Formats: sequence, C-alpha cells, structure tokens
Amino acid sequence: MKEDKSKILIAVLALLVLVLGTVVAYSFAVKPVINGYATNAQNQGVQYAVLSIMQEAAKCQQVPLTFGNQTINIIAVECLQNAQQTQQSVEVPQ
Repeated sequence: MKEDKSKILIAVLALLVLVLGTVVAYSFAVKPVINGYATNAQNQGVQYAVLSIMQEAAKCQQVPLTFGNQTINIIAVECLQNAQQTQQSVEVPQ
C-alpha cells in the first residue's frame, strides 16, 4: 500500500516537472520567436505607411494625416518651392 502511494507521488511529481518544464520552454524559446515575428511585422507596416506617404507627397499632392480628431495635410516642400519659383517667373514685370 505504501509502495503504491510512493509510485503515485513520483508520477505526480514527474508530471509536475514536465508541466513546469514546458512552461519554462515556452517562456524562453517559443514566446520570444512569436514576439520577434510580431515586431518585424509591425516595423514592416510602419515602413510601408511612411513610404506610401512619401510617394504621394512626392507627386505634389496633399496627404491628409488624421489622428483622433486632428488632421494635418502634408505636401513636399519641393513642390511648394517649385510653385513659388514658377509663380515668380510668370509675374516678372515688363
């Protein structure tokens, strides 16, 4: 009878060690890989968004950026400078 209780106790402890080992392995091996993938995906999303904004602004189009209830329009400075130079060359007095 005492021998059966010892075997059951050993089996329960072995199972507990296995469960704890799995938790530790997940925490130190699997979770960082998943978090790394998520971080890379977020970085790629940010890079894509910035590239899209830059491409639209380079076409001399206003790009509205909205956050919450605030909106600003972005346009490339070169477009404004070119428009100003064009306007000055047209307004040359005779």
